[in-house]
Amino acid sequence: MSTWISHFALAGHPFTKEIDDHDLWLPTPKRALVDELLDALAAHDSVVLTGEPGVGKTCVLRALRQALPPQGFRLTYCHNATLGRRDFYRQLCLALGLSPSATAAAVFYAVSTHIEQLGRDRVFPVFLLDESHLLHQDTLDHLHILLNYEWDRRALLSLVLVGLPELHDRLTLRRNRSLYSRLHRRLHVDPLVPDDTAEYLRVRLHAVGCDRELFASDAVAMLHEATLGALREIDRLATAALREAAKQKRKLVERDTIARVVEADARGPS
Repeated sequence: MSTWISHFALAGHPFTKEIDDHDLWLPTPKRALVDELLDALAAHDSVVLTGEPGVGKTCVLRALRQALPPQGFRLTYCHNATLGRRDFYRQLCLALGLSPSATAAAVFYAVSTHIEQLGRDRVFPVFLLDESHLLHQDTLDHLHILLNYEWDRRALLSLVLVGLPELHDRLTLRRNRSLYSRLHRRLHVDPLVPDDTAEYLRVRLHAVGCDRELFASDAVAMLHEATLGALREIDRLATAALREAAKQKRKLVERDTIARVVEADARGPS
């Protein structure tokens, strides 16, 4: 066990990303996003979800996975968005448990046929595509075809495109308007507000057996300001601050500790 963890008498690393889905903490706005995603999928709508790096998009998706009823839905997750169109569909085949074919047309036929079969079995497919801002244009050009079935009379599947804000910029280009017009829900993940940052620190510390405040209130305020409410940055700088406080034999992270950590982080490796 790390020295700083022992110094604060913690049962483990409070800011690790290795957390079970059911133990995830989400503030009220992110819970509302999960509810809206569930509502969209129940309506067989497709969605675009954007947010800056580290604000909690993946947490929202994991909470969605936990909350989505297994009866009636087949969730397929794809995180490699940098593939060309044929390889993209081949990867989708593998994710669906299909044998990928040699040509793009054959792969697309296999995917669409499988999705139709799921529909006959009353299982609705949800295809969640992470890092969608990195999609090749030829893949974007083709995705709307998956959402156009029986003369646009009903949906074969729900497509959930997730990415950085530039994804929205790409989708609004004239070339991509056909796809964008079929993404009926357009959602955005915001960073934490100051009160949420304080609550997040308390929840993560409580999970490792600490029920006392380890961060002074002005230290929390500075941490929030430095991270702009991005969860990933909070995890990283809060961990560094605990290490620094332990080196100083302190039992409380105060504002000056956060200031040193932020300054060192801004300088980069020495």
